[in-house]
Order: sequence, then structure tokens, then C-alpha cells
Amino acid sequence: MKLSGFKALTFDCYGTLIDWENGMIEALRPLTLRMKKPLARDGILEAHARHESSQQVYTPAMKYSELLAVVYKRLAEEWGLAASLEECQAYGNSVKDWVAFPDSVESLAYLKKHYKLVILSNIDNVSFASSNQRLQAVFDAVYTAQDVGSYKPSDRNFEYMIAKLQGLGIGKSEILHTAESLFHDHAPANRHSLASCWIHRRHGQQGFGATMNPGVAPKYDFHFRSMAEMVAAHRREVGS
Repeated sequence: MKLSGFKALTFDCYGTLIDWENGMIEALRPLTLRMKKPLARDGILEAHARHESSQQVYTPAMKYSELLAVVYKRLAEEWGLAASLEECQAYGNSVKDWVAFPDSVESLAYLKKHYKLVILSNIDNVSFASSNQRLQAVFDAVYTAQDVGSYKPSDRNFEYMIAKLQGLGIGKSEILHTAESLFHDHAPANRHSLASCWIHRRHGQQGFGATMNPGVAPKYDFHFRSMAEMVAAHRREVGS
């Protein structure tokens, strides 16, 4: 199997292209600075993952910005802190402040010359528009949780994407799903027989951070620690 053998790269955005963990940590500071017993960074992220994943199951049609506001409220309750509605809403709207990984813009610009680029993300359309400005990329299709009415790792999101891409003349065997999260992306990619590429942004760190433990480790076809490594591998493959 070769990187150059695919027609489309379908991307998770947050955690893969946008640095959501640092974005979360910064936006949660109004809450975490009030904690009587400070929690380590990964402890904060893991608590966030628990509440976010649960909320996505119970309210699959809720916009991500609104869902994040609920997560903030649940975290405040877990940590015994008060949080106003305005504070919760501010966190829900913080996605616009989350920055891209340093290699994302240049990598996407290179890959755009060789593939169709597609987003499959647990996000709402307004929040993604802000992130897209940071990524400076023209995607050939964008499929959000708001569009589908559910959140990954739901099979519905992948079924939706596969069906829509077929309408664009892109078959399942021509798709390489590219993502950091084993839980949200690689496990369902396995269920749908999609080739996948793990962008392991958390290499060198313990645990799963802001994503849930996938349980049984899913398989993947390519493994890179960054988008820059993926681009370098493609360059070597095509001799450029």
C-alpha cells in the first residue's frame, strides 16, 4: 500500500490539524485556576474527554459550541466550582481561538496538489469556519457533526461521508482517513474498511488525552508523528 495510491484524504480536524488540547487547556483556565487541588494537564484532558463523549452520546444533535458549554458546566460540578452561564458559553465559543499545529498549513498546501482534501469533524459549521481560516486550505468537502446530526465514533458519520464522497466520484478504496484519535476515527474506519493514517500528535505522552481510550487498539495502515512527517514520506515516495 502506498500513500500515493489514494484519491482523497479525509481528515479529522481537532487534534490532527488544530491543536485542540492546548486550546482546551488555555480556555479552561478561568475554571482550573480556581481549583483548590490542582489537577495535572492530562487529568484535566481526561475529565474533559469523559464528559464530552458522554454528552455527545446523549445529545447527538447538539451543536458542538453548545455541547462544550455543557461540558464546562459538568467539569465545574465535578470539581466543586461555580460557573456562570456566561462563563460556560465563553468556553463553548473558544474554538475560534484554538490554533493550528505549526505544520498544518504548509502540509495541507502540499497535499492539496496530490489529493482531494475532505474534513470529517465533530464540530459545528460556524466554529469550523474560524478554524478553516487558520488552516488556509480550500477543502473539497466538509462534513461536520452538525451536518450529520451525530458525533464520531458513530457509524452514521462515516456512512454519511462515504455516501457523499461516492457522489463526488470517490470510492471507499480511494479514501485514506487521516486522524489522531484512535477512538473517534481509527476504530470506526476499521469498521467501515477504510484505510487509515495515524497522525500520532501525542507521541511521547502517556494516555489518550482529550480522547477516550478505544479499548482494543484499532489497526492503521500508516503511522506518522506529524503532518510534516506524512508529507516527507509522500515526497520520498513520488521522488519530489
